Order: sequence, then C-alpha cells, then structure tokens
Amino acid sequence: MDTSHYTRLTSAEIASLWTSYLNNTMSICVLKYFLKTAEDEEIKSVIKDGLHYSKNYNKIITDIFHAEQFPIPQGFTETDVNLNAPRLFTDIFIINFLKSMAKIGLGTYCLAYSLASRNDVRSLYKHCTETTTILDEKSLEVLKNKGIYTRSPYISYPEKVRFVHKKNFLAGFTTKRRPLTAQEITHLFTNLDTNILGHMLMIGFAQTAESNDIKEFIWKGQKIAEKHKKQFSQKLMEDHLPTPGPWDSGVTKSKEAPFSDKLMLFMISFLTASGISNYGLAMGASPRHDISFLYARLLSELGTFAENAADLVIEKGWFEEPPQSENRRKLADT
Repeated sequence: MDTSHYTRLTSAEIASLWTSYLNNTMSICVLKYFLKTAEDEEIKSVIKDGLHYSKNYNKIITDIFHAEQFPIPQGFTETDVNLNAPRLFTDIFIINFLKSMAKIGLGTYCLAYSLASRNDVRSLYKHCTETTTILDEKSLEVLKNKGIYTRSPYISYPEKVRFVHKKNFLAGFTTKRRPLTAQEITHLFTNLDTNILGHMLMIGFAQTAESNDIKEFIWKGQKIAEKHKKQFSQKLMEDHLPTPGPWDSGVTKSKEAPFSDKLMLFMISFLTASGISNYGLAMGASPRHDISFLYARLLSELGTFAENAADLVIEKGWFEEPPQSENRRKLADT
C-alpha cells in the first residue's frame, strides 16, 4: 500500500533553507570577486569549487521554494559586488578565509541535516556537508603545501588515566591554578585564529566602506577583534604555548570598495553570530573559572556589538525579515 503523502516544510527546515540561501548569495558575490583578484592558481581552483558549490546549493533551494510556492529571498545580487575593484585582500588571506568559511559551513550544514525530516531537505544538507568537506580538505592541502598552515599547539601525551579529586581543578583566579586542558587550549587557539581573520577582514572593509557611520561601526568591530586576540593570546602564553600570528599583512592599500556596505555589514553580522556560538561552546568546555569567566565577559561584548549591527541594518532598510510564526493576537483582533 502506498503510504506516501505530502509533507510541508517544518519551521526548522524553513529556517535552514532561508538562511542558507541568503548566506550563499553573499558567498557567491565574495567568491566571484576573489576569483577575479586572486593570483595563485591553486587558490583560484579552491575558489572555483566554492563558487560552484554555492551556486548549486541555491539552485536546489530555489527548486524547493518554487515547489512550495515560498517567496525567494532577495539576498545579495551583482549590485552588491564590484568585480572591477582592485585587489583588496592577498591570496594568503583568501585561502585562510576559505578554510574558515568551510569550517563554519560544516557546523551549520550538519546541524541543518540533523534537524530536517523531509527527504529532499536532508538530501540537500547531506550533499552540502559532503561537498563542504571536500572544500575544507582542499583548502587545508593548499595551506599545508604552501607552508602557511598553523597547527594547534602540541602537548605531551598523558602517562596514565587519572581522575580529579580536588575542587581546585576548577580554580582559575589564584596563583596555583592548573595548566590548561587540551579542550581549553583548542578553543582558545581556534578563537584567537578566528579573531585574527576577523581583524584583517574589518580593516579591509573599513578601508573601503562608503558610509561614514558604517565605516565607524566597522572600526569598532576591528577594535573588539584586536582586544579579543590579545585576551586569548595572553591565556595561551601564560602556559608557554605558541600562538598563531598574522599570516601576512592580509590587506592591500586599495580604497575602492569591492562590496556594498550592505554586504559588508551582513558578513560582519554573520561572523559575529558565529563567534557568539563559538564562545558559548568554548565556555561550556572550559571548566577553569578564569577561562569560563573570560568567555562570559567577551560574549556580552559580542552580543552588544551584534545588537548594534542589527540596529544599523534596520536603520538602513537592509534587514530582510525572516519567516515568522503567525501573530495570533493580531489575527484575532482584525
């Protein structure tokens, strides 16, 4: 007996598809510009793959939306990118940026896959996860081949299995605090590396933004990234662990904007949201009190910055409203 029946998209599936579509329209604009300005052929090959995947994802999402008679988000178009703008970012910055975006994509797509129930949506996010894994592998190989991949710090292997019996294992505000755990090192190192990228990205954006208020806001974000870099670096250096340094200057002297202010502000909001998620995860994995307190403090700062970004986007009329549940009270009152 045929038990197949039509199933509408769930709120989780709508959220994933709608957000993915917007993010991919942004990625397409950015990758087109990177492809035009990158010089290294190995790096250009990775950019081409990323551009192909982003276009393919959005084609599948568009087909799903059309079948559901769901309005296609506007996102970003060719009006948000100037392919004739001079080179703003170096090749080393671009390949590190691609590796970082692949890492974010893997987390996002795996979550979307696990939350989806419809076969077509699960198939899409399985495909996204598989292809983004390929992009991550290719980015990593290019970084290693060029000798510019920064590995997490090495630590000695434990000699035997041990259990914690003293509560001072959690202490962090005394002079007798324990060394960092592998998990704490991993999150400090990763968040430091991410802020290095964000710091350089915002220098390039501030250098080319057209509106003065956008420019000033981006400079504030750059200062936050610089501050967070120092905080994470200090924690690692206290344990005599190496810290990642800038890959190179990252940004050229160009002042002509390759991207619209709208796109730059959206990307900053996107990366800030990713940072908030990373800090929350790190705080949960960091039992030492001074480390968890540091993340809590920096989370508050990022949250305020994210809210200010949203206020600015709304003020400019650029905030594309996400799908929402019905306003039952409004329906009842009309």
